[in-house]
Amino acid sequence: MALTFYTNPMSRGQIVRWALHEAGAEYDQVLLDYDTEMKSDDYLKINPMGKVPAIVHDGKVVTECAAISAYLADAFPEANLSPTADERADYYRWLFFASGPVEQAITDRNLGLTPTKDQERSAGYGNYDRVMDVLDGVLQEREYICGDRFTMADVYVGSQVDWGLLFQTFPERESFTAYAERLRARENYQASKAIDAALMPENPGG
Repeated sequence: MALTFYTNPMSRGQIVRWALHEAGAEYDQVLLDYDTEMKSDDYLKINPMGKVPAIVHDGKVVTECAAISAYLADAFPEANLSPTADERADYYRWLFFASGPVEQAITDRNLGLTPTKDQERSAGYGNYDRVMDVLDGVLQEREYICGDRFTMADVYVGSQVDWGLLFQTFPERESFTAYAERLRARENYQASKAIDAALMPENPGG
């Protein structure tokens, strides 16, 4: 089945490239620039949001990094990255925790938005510190999201932690640092990152 990967090296597409490599998927790559190609009529037919990443697998479109990661685990079962029956609860719980509360907490913080005590009731993530404390507590108890075995949930949750430490949107905590170091040591992490690093413009701000 044909798989096309739409991305930009300076995007969350790095998460999906890592997921593709962990899944052992062969793919064709389409690089898109932010200003024109992502907003072109042709690409908007694939992702009306005009954002990357996206994949088209055997004619089916999947967008959103967490969804793509979970989809790839199911589509390539030989990689053994989907959860077992015992792992399923943790797998989905923390995958969606990272794509929901963690993502929103970081976004609001970057935009300078801090909910008041009253607003915390309606904000799905409550507040930034609570989100970080909860994820910290999980990673203090286990090596990977589902316990002692790497799954596709670690690609997405791990990318949030990895990028968070790199761009200082996550606090420096022992559990986060140790988790990121375990993931950075993976061969597929290193291989996928090397591809995106080579595709980076020499002067991204120019």
